[in-house]
Amino acid sequence: MKLIFSKQDLLKSVGISLKAVPSKTTMPILGCILIDASSNVIKFTSNDMELGIETTVDGTILEKGIVALDARIFSDIVRKLPENDVTITTDENLNTTITCEKAKFNIPGKSGEDFAYLPIIERNEGITISQFTLKEVIRQTIFSIAANENNKLMTGELFEIRDNVLKVVSLDGHRIAIRKIELKENYADRKVVVPGKTLNEISKILSGEVDDQVNIFFTENHIVFEFDQTVVVSRLIEGEFFRIDQMLSSDYETKVEINKKELLDCIDRATLLVKEGDKKPIIISVEDGSMELRIDSQIGSMKEDIDIEKEGKDILIGFNPKFLIDALKVIDDERITIYLVNPKAPCFIKNDEESYIYLILPVNFNAVR
Repeated sequence: MKLIFSKQDLLKSVGISLKAVPSKTTMPILGCILIDASSNVIKFTSNDMELGIETTVDGTILEKGIVALDARIFSDIVRKLPENDVTITTDENLNTTITCEKAKFNIPGKSGEDFAYLPIIERNEGITISQFTLKEVIRQTIFSIAANENNKLMTGELFEIRDNVLKVVSLDGHRIAIRKIELKENYADRKVVVPGKTLNEISKILSGEVDDQVNIFFTENHIVFEFDQTVVVSRLIEGEFFRIDQMLSSDYETKVEINKKELLDCIDRATLLVKEGDKKPIIISVEDGSMELRIDSQIGSMKEDIDIEKEGKDILIGFNPKFLIDALKVIDDERITIYLVNPKAPCFIKNDEESYIYLILPVNFNAVR
């Protein structure tokens, strides 16, 4: 095999492939990137058995061939090569030579026959959305998936298509994030749970351009994302996602309209007095025309008032400040509306169209004061 790439194209494709290489594995072949130039195109493939990526690479094929290279070593070499064309050659024993200007590396390769290729997925019943939209939806929901594996379903996000609306939901037991996107075509109803790891990695690869499309296909066990010159195949999380509809009550006792940036900046300032790992709540008092935020910790105390428009009852309620910050950071509206029921019921931050809904459970601050 003999291939020539520009360093930039090679580096980009290796970077994409690395996202499906496991950090630890008992199968050494899974720690490799497969370089397949056995046809008229060059493809890089990586697969950790949960997430698989295949990307087409711009390059010149002088001699066809196929080889699997240790992903970490290959990546480190490419990253540190001079900014020029890179030549990769293999001999009959799969010994691989990587040359760029005066730099020359020799590393052992493995046979492609042992490699775990991506599963063959039928491409039907797909949806098409812009890369910008998908990247934004992931950004606006991914923060509220669960970090640990105690409940597998909470480590993923629900992708539900109903009445030509894509609804994406994440939750971790303390909060729920929901985004709704109107689809331009008619699509069959679907409901799948996509691993958060997959969505995190995809959001890093997506260009995020409005004019660039991504095609998403569903099967019983897999989801496929096709965009640019890349295919990402991921296993789905099995099981029935949580029924959240009964939690999304439209009843409220207090409705607050507030400048988002003012509220976010105020909570941000308050957290200066909270040590990492400390569970001090921010206590919010809502009265006519004013919201008072205060925090008391071992470091000190802080109090601040913000002007608001209020309907309904006065309320005193406590929240984990991080949960409020996470939600406020991903809302693009200048003014937001917060709906409250009582000090023990969740608050909702949502717009009139309900294209986004953030539910946050309150904290019983009397117990931790």
